[in-house]
Order: sequence, then C-alpha cells, then structure tokens
Amino acid sequence: MRSISVSKAGLAAGVAIAVLSLGGPGRAQAPAPLSGQVSSAEEGAMEGVLVSAKRDGSTITVSVVTDAQGHYQFPPGRLGPGHYKLTIRATGYDLSAPAATDIDAAKPGSVDLKLRKTKRLAAQLNNAEWLASMPGTDEQKKSIFECTNCHSLQRIVMSQHDPAEFLQLFKRMSGYTFSSTSLKPQLRKRPINLVHPEVAQQTADFLASANLSQDETWAYPLKVLPRVSGRSTRVIITEYDMPREVTQPHDVLTDADGMLWFTYFSEQMFGKLDPKTGKVTEFPVPTVKPGWAEGTLDLKRGPDGSYWIGMMYQTGLAKFDPKQEKFEIIPIPAEMNSDVSQQSMVMPSNAAADGKVWTNNAGARVLLRLDLATRTWEAFEPFKGIAGAHQTYGIASDSKNNIYFMDFAGRGIGKIDAKTGKNSLFAAPTAASRPRRGTMDSQDRLWFAEWTGDRIGMFDTKTETFKEWPTPTPWTAPYDVVADKNGEAWTAGMNSDRVNRLDPKTGQVTEYPLPKFTNIRKVYVDNSTTPVTFWAGSNHGASIVRVEPLD
Repeated sequence: MRSISVSKAGLAAGVAIAVLSLGGPGRAQAPAPLSGQVSSAEEGAMEGVLVSAKRDGSTITVSVVTDAQGHYQFPPGRLGPGHYKLTIRATGYDLSAPAATDIDAAKPGSVDLKLRKTKRLAAQLNNAEWLASMPGTDEQKKSIFECTNCHSLQRIVMSQHDPAEFLQLFKRMSGYTFSSTSLKPQLRKRPINLVHPEVAQQTADFLASANLSQDETWAYPLKVLPRVSGRSTRVIITEYDMPREVTQPHDVLTDADGMLWFTYFSEQMFGKLDPKTGKVTEFPVPTVKPGWAEGTLDLKRGPDGSYWIGMMYQTGLAKFDPKQEKFEIIPIPAEMNSDVSQQSMVMPSNAAADGKVWTNNAGARVLLRLDLATRTWEAFEPFKGIAGAHQTYGIASDSKNNIYFMDFAGRGIGKIDAKTGKNSLFAAPTAASRPRRGTMDSQDRLWFAEWTGDRIGMFDTKTETFKEWPTPTPWTAPYDVVADKNGEAWTAGMNSDRVNRLDPKTGQVTEYPLPKFTNIRKVYVDNSTTPVTFWAGSNHGASIVRVEPLD
C-alpha cells in the first residue's frame, strides 16, 4: 500500500483536497480512488458518517467523513490497488449489507452505501453517550470516570451486579495497577483504597441503578450524540494496528524522518512506527524490578535528541539513543524505592537551562530532580504546607526549567522554583476540575486538560493568570492539551471519541470524529505539516491514530 510520509502528509492532503474540491481554470482534477454516497430511508443523504476502508491483509485503516450532501471521497494516494472492506460509524445505524470493493489505480471506484436503523443501539454507545443517558447527578457520574482507565462503561451498564457485588468488585480492582485492562490485568504489590467507604457505597448504589440488575432493559432512554457537520467533516483519519491485541500505546512523538515513537503502557517495550508501511519495530525495555507490573508512560525528547521514558512501576527513568538503539537505565536511589514507587512522568525538555531532569514519584506524592552531571537526586514535596487532598499527574517545565504540575486531586496548577525550591499552588477557575496532563508553549504558557471540568485550560506562568474554554460535547473528559504552531490547542479524552481543535481567539472548537471506540491519553501535534497533524494512541484499541484536518 502506498502512503505519504508523515512530514509531507498534511501538505499533500491539503493540496489534494484543494484540487478536488476547488477546481478552477487551469487546475488538474486528480481523481479520488474511491467515492460514493451514504444514505438511509430515515434521513436520506447523511452528513457526518465515517466511512472506513481497509485493504485485505493490511494493518492500516483510512477513514473519511461524509459532507452535507452525504458524499464521501478518499484523497488520491491513500488507497493503493487491492480488495478493501468498507465499514461505517454512525451511531444508531448499521450498513444494510456488507460492503467491499476492488480498487484499481487506473480506474476510480464508486460505492454507494445504504444504512438502516440498528437493532443494537446499546452496543454502539460510547462513554460520553452512556454518561449523558444515565440518571443521576453530575457528581455521581464523575465518580465513575476512573473506571475508564481500564475499560469502557459498557462493562458496567450491561452488568447485573447489585450494590454488594459492586463493593466486592471495588475491593478486587484496588489490587490492579492503572496500566491494567481486562485483557492484561496487573497486580499491585500493595493494594490501595480507591475511595472512602461511604463514597464507595454511594457509587455502588448509583451503578446498580444504571445497569441491568433490576430489569432486562434500562429504565432510562439511550441518548446519542449528534453527528458532526461542516468543517468537522473535512478530515482524514488513519489507524495503524499494533502487533498484539494487548498493546496499549500511550505517549507518541514523531521525529524529523517522519517516524513515530511510542511507549507501551502494559509491556516492557518501546516502539517505532513507519507510517508509510505500518511496520512496527519494537525495542525491549530492560526490566528493573522483576515481578512488578510492566509498562511505561511519559515520553519526552531531550535537547540532544534522545528519548526519555517514565518507567512507572519498574521505577526510574529510561534514556533511549535512537541512533545507537540503546537504553540507559537511570534508577532512583534505594532509599526512594518502595512498593509504591512510580515514575510516571519525566521532563528533560529544558535541561539545557541547568543540567537537570524532572520526574515524579506518584506513590510517595513527591517530585524528583536528577542532576545529569553527578547523577544525584533531589526530592521536593509539592504540596508541603498546603491543606487538602492533592495528587500530581502531569509535569511541564518553563524556559528556566522551573517545574509546573497539575493537581489531579483538586483544581490547581503548582510550581516549584528551580533555584529556590519554593512551592506554590494556583487555583484554576473551575472547582474540582481535576487538571491532568499538559504542555508548555514557546511563550511559557501551560496548556492543560481539566478532566472532570470538561475544559481546556491555559495558565500564563508570567502573569500567573488562567483562561478556560469548555469542550462542546459534555463528558468529553479531556486528558491532555497541546498547542500547535498556529496558536490553536488540541485535546481528546477517554469518552467522546472526538478530537477537539480550539481556536483560542474565537473560542470555536472543531470536533473531528473517530471511527472506533478510542480511549485517548497523551496527545501530540506534528507541526512540520501544513495543516498540522494530530497523533494519539488508542490505549484500549491496540492502535495509533493520525488525524489530518484538511484546512
């Protein structure tokens, strides 16, 4: 299958669509390899339907979205010759009949797709739709956000557990690591108390009121998100399958050669994806603590082009030289290493300022700093002297290598001064918004996700002021935010299966739909393309997703 390199993909896609859609005197009309119409008896021509094509034997799926006339077309160069299976995503509908076609490079293809109302709507709902459908307060619904770390909410709503059985489940789940899924559960060395007993009982009662424990069907109507329209349909989505079903790609980065590098959340591997071919090359990450849970999380590029990786429950940091294809493992001191030690985050980006790299110890709720010259460690207590429950999840450094962190248990953005060690905590406008991961832009502004606040946040570290923008779809649960070269901000989450593109000047958010249930964590934008290209791992879908807007 012929593809376009990452470094030129966005530009080529934009040019292709401009030629196809704008036309005009003197412009060649490049033919689409496959196009057609999507319609149903209920709606006629249908806008906002995802149409996906996957060639037999390939690991790459390409998707486009129908326009206002129900028309879809795949850009030139995206579908090589071969036999393709076609699928759709339009919640509430199924294909009337299986669809497939042969694509000939010399002859454009055309396939019209007829849809019919589905008989299994519940099987199509995503997490955001289940949360919108469930009876209960916002607080009750937010109490189950953590469940999506390991599985979708369908496991809950389709269960028949009563409150007592849910309490037993909570006890069992407290023994699993956050990198677990139903396909690969991993045990902690020391179970944790996920919630207070009183809160656990309230949550168990709520879940039993929303599942099938009392009847054969749900006592509430099932709500469906409206399909996207307008600008949101001008996009190409490409999915790259991973080698194994249990693989959980978490953080992703592209390099100057167009290769994509990524961490594995539940396996001792570091991966490289070639977007031209879909080939995945794997590099085993050395095991530091045999018997502890496997997997890594945060991935950052150092000033020298190396890749730094947070080793999670294996503890310490891994530094990977892509030229030599070798790891250097940097352990934390023995006195800092315990049954709850966890290095989920790493921040080497501004190490040139003072020769130091930041990380965290999530289990001990401290931040750590590594001196690259001496290989010595310092520990900082980010919440020392600050009342209340707090937890760091996500760190970013400014140009002076001061470290900023998201307070995932509350609403704050914290800072530790690199020179003095002084800690500060600034309250974001939205209460209990649970900020998590984010990135620093070139102006030392921290862009971050407000997970339960359904907002994109920005903290100006120079003026120490906040701005917030709501996501258009309730229960999106944004996980991470990154600003691109044009000043726009990008996010996605675990619930809505939509990528959000924010224009901070106007407050307008464009949502791009995804073809499958997609549990997104860390997000990344490749600024070398025009328009920019969005990348993320499908953490529960064993795939990596590329989103290319066409304008």
